[in-house]
Parts: sequence; C-alpha cells; structure tokens
Amino acid sequence: MTSGRSYAEVIGDPIAHSKSPLIHRHWLDKLGIDGDYRAVHVTAEALPAYVTARRDDPSWRGCNVTIPHKEAVLAHVSDPGGIRHSIGAANTLFRSGGELICTNTDAAGFFAPIADANLAGAAVVVVGAGGAARAVLFALAQIGVGSVTILNRNVLKASALLAHFGLKGRALPLDAELPPAVLLVNASSLGMKGQPSLDLDLSPLPDEAIVYDLVYAPIETALLAAAGARGLEVIDGLEMLIGQAAVAFELFFGAPPPDDPADELRALLLAA
Repeated sequence: MTSGRSYAEVIGDPIAHSKSPLIHRHWLDKLGIDGDYRAVHVTAEALPAYVTARRDDPSWRGCNVTIPHKEAVLAHVSDPGGIRHSIGAANTLFRSGGELICTNTDAAGFFAPIADANLAGAAVVVVGAGGAARAVLFALAQIGVGSVTILNRNVLKASALLAHFGLKGRALPLDAELPPAVLLVNASSLGMKGQPSLDLDLSPLPDEAIVYDLVYAPIETALLAAAGARGLEVIDGLEMLIGQAAVAFELFFGAPPPDDPADELRALLLAA
C-alpha cells in the first residue's frame, strides 16, 4: 500500500500509447496540485487484483479504464448510477463516500465535438461493438439519430447493441459496403498503432459527411487521411480524449481543469 502524494492512473492492455498522463499532469501543474497520473499495464487476468490493491490505497484517487477492460471492470466496483444497465461499459473509477464507484465519461467526451451538428434523424455508421462503441451508441440514442449501421466482426453482438440502445438499423460484417451516412465513427481499435488498419471505401458518403475516429495514436489515421482527401469534415481522437479526461480529472482531484486555450494542450499532445 502506498501513502502520501495522491495519484490517479489509466489502465489497459496495451497502454504505452496512452496520452492521458500528459493531459492530467499538464492540468495538475497548471493548478499547482501536488498529485500524479500514471499509465499502468494491466492484463485481463490481473484486473481483479489491480482493483483490490488500489481500493486499499488511500492515496489512489481512481483510474481511467481503456481497452479491453471497460466492460469487465463493472464486476468489481459499485454502480449507483446504473452504468451497467445504461451504457454497459465504464471508463472511470473514483472514490466517493468510502466506495469505489464506476462511471462513463466517454459519452460526454464523444458528444462534445458534434454538439452543434444537426444529427437528429440522420443516418450513422459505427465501426466496432466494444466499450467505446457502447458510449457512442448511448450518446447517439440521446441525440435521436436515424438509422444506425454497425460494422463489426461479430454481427450478433452488434445487433444486440442496437436493441439494447433502442436504435433502428442493422449490423453488418466489417467488409460490408458503407451505406450513405452523415456521420461515420470508428469506435474500434482498428487503425491504432500496432493494430490492423481500417480500410473502408468512403465513396458512398455524401459530401457533407463527418468522419470521426476515436483512435488517437496516430492522430491522423488512414481513415482520417482518406476522408480528408475527399474533403470531408474530420474529427480526430484527441477531441474525445480531452473531453472525457476533463470530466474524470474533476472526479479524481476535486477541481475542474484550467481554462487552457484548446490549441495549447493539443500542441503538447501532438509534440509527444
């Protein structure tokens, strides 16, 4: 057990690519808070022991949770907000009233960059059916989008997600042709450094379509490069990463992030 300086973490497998420590340490320094934020490699087998060990460490404020633990971690913490039954995936654990609680800041982080887009009733395509996709689909259901097509290796799992979130649409395999859609979201790990690329023919998308890739390592994925070459609006993974981090930071350290110019933090992350 550790004592003294408070700290938070991000856990996942893999985790070396994570830019979350840069974000949180930047905000800690700006606010003059004596704390730290670390990246910790945690395998699926080690997840229960990790949660048990940190639960007993009073210096540990919580952690962000990334691939592949967003669904599995729900079995190890309290869920007063009903995250298990609403989104079905958690990306943040934090202490509250003596309990270790889960929540999901991904949905808010995902929605922020598209808040001004007119997506009510619009056709959407989502790639992936894991924890990140659950947060995306939850947000899309709140917006009231139209037909949603999910591309995923496991079509049955994707179909179940549509039903869970009350969305109309269909599930198709990854190699299916894209339908016309106003928004395309990559919520999978495809295109991430060390993972297979996501190769999609974007020609069915209309000229006003938005292509949103949650991957941020690299910042410009092959998907975003192809969308940019077509002149489509693109949103990279840093937008959601910073948005969800801001909510988590306040839960961990009891203060909102400083009002940095957005370009300052992006420049720091791009230079890393």
